[in-house]
Amino acid sequence: MNNSSLRPPAIAAIFAMTLALLLCAPLSRAASPELSDASREALRLGERIYREGILPSGEPLRASATSGHAAPGLTFACISCHLRSGLGAFDEGIYTPPINGAKLFRPLPRMFKGNELSIDIVEPLRPAYTDDSLIEVLRSGKGPGGRVLGDGMPRYPLKDSDARLLVSYLRSLSSHFSPGVVEQNLHFATVISDGVNSKKSEAMLGVLEQFIKNQNSRFQAASDPRSRLMAQNMMGSVLAGRSFSLSHWTLTGPPDSWRRQLEEYNRKEPPFALLGGMVEGSWQPVHRFCEDNGIPSFFPLTELPVISDVDWYTLYLSRGYYQEGESAARYLHDRGELPGGVLQLVRSSPEGEALSAGFQQTWQALGHRAPVKVQLPSGTAVDREFLTRLLDKEQPETLLLWDNAGVIPTLESVSRRDGRPGTVILSARYLGEKIWNLPESLRDEVFLTYPFFFSPYTPRSGMAAQKIPVDLKKSLRRSEVPLMDELQQTATLTKSLTQLFFPLLIELKGNYYRDNLLDTMGMMADQQYPLYGRVSFGTGSRYAAKGCHIVQLTHGADPELVKKSSWDSQ
Repeated sequence: MNNSSLRPPAIAAIFAMTLALLLCAPLSRAASPELSDASREALRLGERIYREGILPSGEPLRASATSGHAAPGLTFACISCHLRSGLGAFDEGIYTPPINGAKLFRPLPRMFKGNELSIDIVEPLRPAYTDDSLIEVLRSGKGPGGRVLGDGMPRYPLKDSDARLLVSYLRSLSSHFSPGVVEQNLHFATVISDGVNSKKSEAMLGVLEQFIKNQNSRFQAASDPRSRLMAQNMMGSVLAGRSFSLSHWTLTGPPDSWRRQLEEYNRKEPPFALLGGMVEGSWQPVHRFCEDNGIPSFFPLTELPVISDVDWYTLYLSRGYYQEGESAARYLHDRGELPGGVLQLVRSSPEGEALSAGFQQTWQALGHRAPVKVQLPSGTAVDREFLTRLLDKEQPETLLLWDNAGVIPTLESVSRRDGRPGTVILSARYLGEKIWNLPESLRDEVFLTYPFFFSPYTPRSGMAAQKIPVDLKKSLRRSEVPLMDELQQTATLTKSLTQLFFPLLIELKGNYYRDNLLDTMGMMADQQYPLYGRVSFGTGSRYAAKGCHIVQLTHGADPELVKKSSWDSQ
């Protein structure tokens, strides 16, 4: 990957011009245990200034451009230009340099062909900052040696105590490599709980272990003078000098016991990041552990991710079942008003609840009143009498039936009655292979949320697996629908994860900080990903795949899926 493959973060244009040689970087989530309570509090306050633009007093950070106009708020927070890691960005030809403590408080050397020139030979671009000179440049824009920073750099009228909090924070951040970076090794981990299909976990682990093996072969080659140049040209001299290792974190027992197990694994051998992973049920316990410990987690294979607009450390492929519910809401909204109302019949299961939550929250956000929701207890079958009574009582125009395939016979038994819903929506992923059992009598009124990109499912090995056809097909045959072969699906998604992750590590250029890993991922260009088509990352985006189709089955003995909405319906 080179800079041409990076997409800059969304930064207000005036601040994208910032050519500042300083500002602020984020605090490692795992603060040093040697710090006193007072020091920890000082770092927390400095972090808040940097990330949120909020002073210890609770007042917003104020700043002014050289024009003299002042304004408060997050627009002027350091993170807007220098990112969470403080290692800067390359934004449409505008370079925002790294300002972590290791660089800010030493002379800034000149570069030649990517190499630093010795300050004993060539005068540096600027001398090292001190606490006082850094405070001065924050306030006035005048750096050490008399250099005045560019007009796009805001000036901050910080009082002395607030300025020193910020400076102290800068000294501590991105100053030491993150856990999991040990000598010549980058250590990773993956999480698997008991209850997971053993063949699926083996399919994932096989791909991850091959990823580790491939890198270690390159690492060994780099130690051979005859092969070193090739290895360095492939991945840069820094990554060529690193081996990889992978721990398998196996979780046993109920989910409320997982946190203790995760903490113990992390204590013994902390990873730089978690790769893939799969658990029985929701990923929430692992998600929360990663957030609290500042550990990046890339593309866990889960259909039940945590839905959050504020968390940072876990990057999911999609919103899973929740996203299907969102798509159903948007599809119905785009079709116009539903005078008869909407009824959700929801199985008491993680899948059913996620589908229901995605629909209801999106439906209400679009300006509709909350749908009627009826809960189906786990293990209780939906019989004809129950469904008939419910439909007679509510008389919905649309029925959202968030249940597994066991409900299909009952749905068929009421399909010919007067007053039946004009539209019924089910989840194709929840039904699985049983979507093909949908009776002819239901196919005109039943719609399915289909969470995969609408192109033939042809997984292949190597980089060819990412060459997904353009979304031009109108229908899919049964052999093209990836609901059947879960093992192949697991291996394909995991291989694509490693193919995305390896260039990301190259792009770090030896800056092995966890937040920098996520900042760099946020600047990646959109990619083609098997099953999910085009995925995008973006600054702060935690869910890569943004689409979901609404489909119907054609009539006949060998039906096809026909799309009724575009992939980018969200």
